[in-house]
Amino acid sequence: MRVIRFEDLECWQRARSLAVELYVISNSGEFGKDFGLRDQIRRAAVSIASNIAEGKERETIAEFIRYLYIAKGSAGELKTQLLIAQDIGYLDQMSSKELKLKIEKVSAMIGALIKTLKSRR
Repeated sequence: MRVIRFEDLECWQRARSLAVELYVISNSGEFGKDFGLRDQIRRAAVSIASNIAEGKERETIAEFIRYLYIAKGSAGELKTQLLIAQDIGYLDQMSSKELKLKIEKVSAMIGALIKTLKSRR
């Protein structure tokens, strides 16, 4: 089955869900008052889904792959920021671990999509 829309991509769906979850989590307590880290985490999370969508809309495999790499980079950025948020005490270890696993899953899915697209060129 051929994917026509970026909304059909499971990696985009999961990235979108992750961004929404992080908006909610970063709204409470001291986390919500740390505008710098909070906003950076939100931007990185939104960037993952946004770059998947933008790359797909470019309609060439080369451009799509380029934007998928950017999305994958944003996933690494987000993972680092969440580890810092945990170290500061904004996230408990369990929440941090769950979020980290979600980020790793999205990143792995993006990596698999890149590999698939490269094999089609």
